[in-house]
Amino acid sequence: MANENMSMSASGRAELRRREDVRLQYYNDLANNCTFGVGALAHHGPCTAEELVRPVTAAQVDAQLAARLHTAEAGVRRHVNRQTLTQAQFDALVSYTFNLGVRGARSVLDAANRGADADVVTHMNNNVFVRPRDAQGRRLRAIRSQGLANRRLEETAPFRPTQPNTRPAR
Repeated sequence: MANENMSMSASGRAELRRREDVRLQYYNDLANNCTFGVGALAHHGPCTAEELVRPVTAAQVDAQLAARLHTAEAGVRRHVNRQTLTQAQFDALVSYTFNLGVRGARSVLDAANRGADADVVTHMNNNVFVRPRDAQGRRLRAIRSQGLANRRLEETAPFRPTQPNTRPAR
């Protein structure tokens, strides 16, 4: 089975932490959901006043990151088992799956399993919207997130064809 022994590289983990913006506190994310650490959803809807002042330790963040990373890696290995991935492609798929969950990433993982790189790019780039919640936790109209668009640009890079050198020879 292709990719069965792969895990996210150290540089991939560092990029994931950078993309997720590690915070040692509870906060309301772009969708107004209570979140902490490395983009870990505490619950849907905004944080309570008590949560906003509750400290989060580095150990709690690291434990949550490790558990979610393990789930994302396992999901990529399970669903992309016919096409051999490069390390950069595996890291990108794990980052995307970490962000959306295995179920939310299925269309991308299925495309990667078919070796349909253009479809991987298209599906990833279509997922740049968030559905914010109001103060009561009700979902509002979807809005485009430039932060997610930037993240998807990075995550799709290993699946985009490389551009030939177009510089004139000297």
